[in-house]
Amino acid sequence: MAGTVTMYSTTWCGYCRRLKGQMDREGIAYTEVNIEQDPESAKYVEAVNGGNQLVPTVVVVPESGGEQHAMGNPPLAWIKEKLGA
Repeated sequence: MAGTVTMYSTTWCGYCRRLKGQMDREGIAYTEVNIEQDPESAKYVEAVNGGNQLVPTVVVVPESGGEQHAMGNPPLAWIKEKLGA
């Protein structure tokens, strides 16, 4: 699977740890951004989640380019689908 995956997370988020483990097992490369250490990324997360700092928030850009997809607390299947889009 190609494309780019960015996960916005915090150190204390259990859902973040679970999703990272799933992506690691599937061989999905991602960049992690801690919203507690980066105020601009926290604002972005709020913008794509109706004003909530929902983590994990994952942004996927397929290798083919095109539309960027963002979702708060997505299932692994959603990430895989968007990477293949």
